[in-house]
Amino acid sequence: MNGYLNESNFTMVEEGFTPRDLLENLLSEQQAFFVADLGDIVRKHLRFLKALPRVKPYFPVKCNSSGGVLRLLAELGAGFACANKTEIAAVQSIGVPADKIFYSSPCKQIAHIKYAASRGVRLMAFDNEVELGKVARSHPHARMLLGIAADSSPSAHPSMMFGATLKSCRRLLEAAKEQAVEVVGISFHLGSCSLEPQGFAQAVAEAQLAFDMGAELGYRMHLLDIGGGFPGTEDARAQFEEIAAVINSALDTYFPEGCGVEIIARPGRYYVTSAFTLAASITAKEEIPMEQPGSDGEESGSKKSLVYHLSDGIYGAFSCVLFDSPCPKPLLHKKPCPDHLLCSSLRGPPGLPEDRIADSVELPELQDGDWLIFQDMGAYSIAVPSLLGGCPQPQVTYAMSRLPGFKSGAILSLEKPWAARLRPCTWSWGSKPVLGIEAELMGSNIFSPPRSLP
Repeated sequence: MNGYLNESNFTMVEEGFTPRDLLENLLSEQQAFFVADLGDIVRKHLRFLKALPRVKPYFPVKCNSSGGVLRLLAELGAGFACANKTEIAAVQSIGVPADKIFYSSPCKQIAHIKYAASRGVRLMAFDNEVELGKVARSHPHARMLLGIAADSSPSAHPSMMFGATLKSCRRLLEAAKEQAVEVVGISFHLGSCSLEPQGFAQAVAEAQLAFDMGAELGYRMHLLDIGGGFPGTEDARAQFEEIAAVINSALDTYFPEGCGVEIIARPGRYYVTSAFTLAASITAKEEIPMEQPGSDGEESGSKKSLVYHLSDGIYGAFSCVLFDSPCPKPLLHKKPCPDHLLCSSLRGPPGLPEDRIADSVELPELQDGDWLIFQDMGAYSIAVPSLLGGCPQPQVTYAMSRLPGFKSGAILSLEKPWAARLRPCTWSWGSKPVLGIEAELMGSNIFSPPRSLP
């Protein structure tokens, strides 16, 4: 154990647990709350290392900044991609060393660059001369990755796409050379809205061309960041494995093992989406009559449309809606037997008319105080406090589901590539003997905690 996470941070639960199993004990709460299964994240981590054995994950903190997630991923040996000073401070406050932090934002405030320099964070990204100049002046010891534009599918926000074109890479590399900035590699990011596997292959090929440009200018690049864009729901597992197969093939072609290039990635949604379940209660209800035409064309009769206000909204737990993530279909905590379903809309707490969570949701008629359950809510739902004075941060209750095939859960510190063999072992966690996992890679122990049972 590295000391990032301890047994007081979560409840251990049996294999087969689902987050909904803990909801009954928590529904007396008045505010929305999360139940998070950290065991789901452990399984995702092992799956990632197995599927992409050459790739080291750096988790983007903006995707989910909850303490349990950050501590667990630090315990697992992951790095962290931070977008600003606040995120750097958050991961360093739990003990993450500076060499496991990537200041990945392409647009950085000078004050934040200086803060990173003062905290020993050197790995950064740039994609234009303005950013390059800011870093050259404020952090001369930075190690830079040149961000290139990946050819992904059209974004919902095309104005927010970042990355230099291949045509401009040479000019930027020459400018970095003139300003004595160390460029150590290339970065790209397809993003979560582009899940076409061939997009990764094309981006890797273009990165290799940028590496060649750097070599011609005398750079000795040794780091490739393949960004994010990995699906995070369980029903997208086959899609993830397809993407991984394409990435491995592209890496073998353009950056073969032994070439001296380290590969990192920034999986965000992949790690946390399915681990979090949200419970939100109905705090208010509005009925909106909808006139229906009769058989003769005249208005005849009416149909009801309902608007439900929930105990949280898009400036809190449903901030995922602002990140192009549709609201998951709600599940009913109670199982009524409705005669018919009504076209319903979900809104945040009254008072903010723009707080629209979802429209055209078919639900039975519900009452104030009823609870709705939303699964797959781990990505972009743990938000910083709202500048608009929105909802308070929902409480998170953490559970650790046991890994299949073992009698007890385990926290793994696999800081090397995927271990070919995993076997149970007994070791000490605080004052308690528990079963962990011992891993071997080519005959060498990666992680063998001290045995403590007599």
